[in-house]
Amino acid sequence: MPRETKRNDQFLLIHSGRADNWREITTLADAWANKQGERAALEDALTALSASEEYHAYPGARLLGTLTERIATNDAGGAAKLARRISNGLLTRVYRGRPAEWDVHDEMSSGEVADIMPTSTGETGPRRPYFEVLFVNSQPAARWPALASEIRRLRRPEDAFIYEPIFIGSFEDALCAAIVNPDIVSVVLAEGFPYRSRHEVPVLRSVLDPLGELETADKSALRLARTLKRIRPELDLYLLSDREVEKLAGDSAADAIRRIFYAVEEPLELHLAILEGVQARYETPFFDNLKNYARRPIGTFHALPIARGKSVFHSDWIRDMGDFYGINLFLAESSATTGGLDSLLEPTGNIKRSQEMAARAFGADHVFFVTNGTSTSNKMAVQALLAPGDIAVVDRNCHKSHHYGMVMSGAQPYYVEAFPMTEYSMYGAVPLDTIKRALLALRAEGRLDRLKLLDLTNCTFDGHMYNVRRVMEECLAIKPNLVFLWDEAWSGFARFSPFLRPRTAMGAAAEIEEWLRDPASVTAYEKQQEALGKKPTDDVLLATRLIPDPRKVRLRVYQTNSTHKSMSAIRQGSMLLVKDVDFPTVEAQFHEAVFTHASTSPNQQLIASLDVARRQMELEGYGLVMNAIEIALKIRRAINEHPLISKYFRVLGADAMMPQAYRQSGFTDYLTPGSTWATVVKAMREDEFYLDPTRMTLVCGTAGFDGTQFKGLLASTYDIQLNKTSRNSVLLQSNINNTRSDIAHLVRVLVEICHAIEKRLADGGEAEQTAFKARVKSLMTDVPDLPNFSRFHDVFRGDAGTTTPEGDIRTAFFGAYDPAICEYVPLFGAECDRRLREGPEMVSANFVIPYPPGFPIMVPGQVLTQETIDFMRKLDVKEIHGYEKAKGLKLLLPDAITAKVRR
Repeated sequence: MPRETKRNDQFLLIHSGRADNWREITTLADAWANKQGERAALEDALTALSASEEYHAYPGARLLGTLTERIATNDAGGAAKLARRISNGLLTRVYRGRPAEWDVHDEMSSGEVADIMPTSTGETGPRRPYFEVLFVNSQPAARWPALASEIRRLRRPEDAFIYEPIFIGSFEDALCAAIVNPDIVSVVLAEGFPYRSRHEVPVLRSVLDPLGELETADKSALRLARTLKRIRPELDLYLLSDREVEKLAGDSAADAIRRIFYAVEEPLELHLAILEGVQARYETPFFDNLKNYARRPIGTFHALPIARGKSVFHSDWIRDMGDFYGINLFLAESSATTGGLDSLLEPTGNIKRSQEMAARAFGADHVFFVTNGTSTSNKMAVQALLAPGDIAVVDRNCHKSHHYGMVMSGAQPYYVEAFPMTEYSMYGAVPLDTIKRALLALRAEGRLDRLKLLDLTNCTFDGHMYNVRRVMEECLAIKPNLVFLWDEAWSGFARFSPFLRPRTAMGAAAEIEEWLRDPASVTAYEKQQEALGKKPTDDVLLATRLIPDPRKVRLRVYQTNSTHKSMSAIRQGSMLLVKDVDFPTVEAQFHEAVFTHASTSPNQQLIASLDVARRQMELEGYGLVMNAIEIALKIRRAINEHPLISKYFRVLGADAMMPQAYRQSGFTDYLTPGSTWATVVKAMREDEFYLDPTRMTLVCGTAGFDGTQFKGLLASTYDIQLNKTSRNSVLLQSNINNTRSDIAHLVRVLVEICHAIEKRLADGGEAEQTAFKARVKSLMTDVPDLPNFSRFHDVFRGDAGTTTPEGDIRTAFFGAYDPAICEYVPLFGAECDRRLREGPEMVSANFVIPYPPGFPIMVPGQVLTQETIDFMRKLDVKEIHGYEKAKGLKLLLPDAITAKVRR
């Protein structure tokens, strides 16, 4: 049996495992043909794949049948040739655009050439996008080939797309096919199929059982439709029914169905409906209009000389820019909002339509396109949702844009702390217990009405994902109209993964919305209230998984994502997602926030890329995200299991990234022996925090490198780029752009670096080894304690509660504009130490943000403590925003501020 086949029960590797398994089959077939292997080994390998291959259109029953026949008749050479042809076809995907690949008699195809070049290289003429359609039916399997032929005969030259049918005959097979085959874009359901699959193989059970879809009396097409939508909401579903279709169409249970047909009376209409459904997702209103605009002979008399490119291509001095970017970039440039274009500030045409399609794709009610990054998206949201004097519970370690948003809005931040990861000089996420304590403290102070917003980062830079639904439900149990802002800058792609989606703001909001409509929600709430009694203590409330009153809840959820960070958008492309039942009450404020922050000259290409990114994720995002996850898991394994690399480097597992108290399921890591799809799903559902597998913290301090140094080495010597570092680690991210070649390059580089370390230690003798150990100890053991937020100075707490820590950050921030009420104190020196001991207290005049860790360790109005100063002194990073080494710490003079306010 092929080595990789045994891992097919690990769903997170099942897609790449298929290609590996076919490569293994090719190897076994070649060995048999060369009389160096046994036929039985090849037969076993093919049998192991037979069940899951039914969930894919290619190679299909005819090619598989021919391969099986050649093996059975001892045609070793023919079997080897066909196996290689199939394997190459899967690797290059040449079968999508080359009909001969499906012909059992055509031996001069991918087996000869596709092993070298993929179909996208050197193509001429238009190419129709390819997808697959799953047909779930009750017909005997013997009839499926004939049905498939009938469907293929419906194809027309004018069709914009081409698809291949896949036939299966049970609820379980339908679900498994949709999960393991990312090429499935549409599903056609015909009633009357059984629940159980005709296969009893481990791969089927291991994929389906963790999803909790058990056999019940209801095995209807409508139940299957609801389940498919829960797992892959982007799928188009069609129902063929011989019942009263008029009545069925009006049933709310059929909401997941795109269109209902009476039996199969209109096969051509079904074919056209499938194509139309894909076209509805393929359409990119702004991008399509921008392309049309670029084709027109436009005379430009507006303020954008570069438009149409004449100033570039007619120049002897800057024509190289035109040659580099190409003519279309300039033909598509304009500052006009007419002629088929639209205004980003007040869209009424194709931008409005593009935003509506993005809302559909991401499960939101509204979407705003933002062309100057998620920093701006965050500030827009904070400005629109908060007014001066409002309180917001904020993760102190959030991106600086949230802090600046508080300054602009005049809101008072109530900072809450994430759990520390001191050994690696980074923070995790904010525990739910900490968040609940903040809400209960405000309630005890009688200030809960002032609390408007909970503002958290999900996922964190390092991959910590909240149990978003639980956080929102428990907070809504304390304050039913609390607004939530989830900064998902780094995980916008998570929407398109069935096991990451519940950990997103929009995914969790959809689940809560469904729960609120269920009458059982009121029963659950009242039962808990009865158990808690009339006046439960805070300790009891903290220990209880609280259920909100569904009759009082106002579900108000906002999510920002950096589309460019995880999808195919140009840099600075961002989206602001809204799911707020009370949005009409703040809609005007949102438009004002757009006017405040958005450029009146947004980049047309950037808007177009947001449009296209949405299209791609709706049509192939599921497979792309699965590939990113598989890449990450292979990187983890390649590093942590390599005998040389693992001596000096390692990727941290979930157990190192999150304390056990937050992993209630007992999950340790994706690479732990025995870890399966089931353990991953359990962790996703139950644990307070969950580790995004695509984010890999690579410890480099054990190799003697600090994070900044190692990042520089990778970039300057090996052409490997990455973003984030800590004192002793760097962050690797896999994304939808990565391939397995990237893994090989990374592993080769790490091996080379390890060899260099080994040689240096061997050549340098005891002195070098002693120095190396001291360096590692300095990086891995002698790490500074991470500073928590101390408090706002009393001058900035005149409107705060007695026991709650919120403060007036706006007054402190703008107070620093007056040099007469500011002073500078050197970070290193006797004066700083004396002030810490004797006073007067040192109060930060501005934000101080070292990179890393990349969040403010000082904010305006904060009292500086020994803890903060010690951390600053131990920092060995070059980039610290808000701190001028020559001048020292910029501080406020609180007494001078008080006097100024009184005047």
